Amino acid sequence: MTYPRPFRWLSRICACLLLITLMCACQAPANKKTAPAPATEKPPAVVKGILRVGITPNMPPLIYRQEGQIVGLEAEFARGLAQHLAYRLELVEVPWENQINHLIEGRTDIIMSGMSITDMRRIRIAFCAPYAKTGQMALIRRADIQRFRTGYYSLVEIPAIGAIRDTTGDLFIRSRFPDTRKLFFNSLDDGVRALMRRKVDVLVHDAPAVMMAAARFENNLAPIPKMFTNEYLAWGVRKDNPELLEQANAYIATLKKNGRLKEMVNRWIPFVEN
Repeated sequence: MTYPRPFRWLSRICACLLLITLMCACQAPANKKTAPAPATEKPPAVVKGILRVGITPNMPPLIYRQEGQIVGLEAEFARGLAQHLAYRLELVEVPWENQINHLIEGRTDIIMSGMSITDMRRIRIAFCAPYAKTGQMALIRRADIQRFRTGYYSLVEIPAIGAIRDTTGDLFIRSRFPDTRKLFFNSLDDGVRALMRRKVDVLVHDAPAVMMAAARFENNLAPIPKMFTNEYLAWGVRKDNPELLEQANAYIATLKKNGRLKEMVNRWIPFVEN
């Protein structure tokens, strides 16, 4: 079929425009950026409230900072408990010596920071069911392994012993080594540096942290592979908050029943009982 001359030009222009449109459509996907994949874990459909968890992130492998993120066994527990309760999780960093005061004053709802149950702490706060059994352990210089080969009894005549201030290790060395020179540190890192610089001969602290430090500095440090005390790790709540205590215990019971508690604890601290 033939068209008058003006219509021939119009048909050619329309054909060119159609060709350009098809070419652009074919090329568009190549220049389009891939959208980020949706999150695999969805928050609860209904958020009932906020769970404010008191943490002191300086005790690996229980709770610590790694590449800017709060990680560790307690961090995993905190996320799981918040999801169990359908609460939004808020991690509140608190100096260790202020953890119980912040809890009692209502600044936090629960302490999940590697706290062990002691009689004095139980006077002030309530503890959930323990999730692991641990104790105090000694960290020494690797060069001194033979010197401390008899374990606890080797510590009797040491010149200086150290612990982290306001911890169960602090209480332990004060009561068991009254005549030994004692040094107290604000953090495990400070204590480890003092040990390697020979300012103390032994550093006593919670077993999980001691084993982590020994693994981190395995060329220079080693643990005395025996716990001096029997302690239980648990979460602390206010005594006037029995509802949260019951809910946290129910979460622990669920983890025990389905086997996840043992798996989680063994993944982070494989040498303790649970």
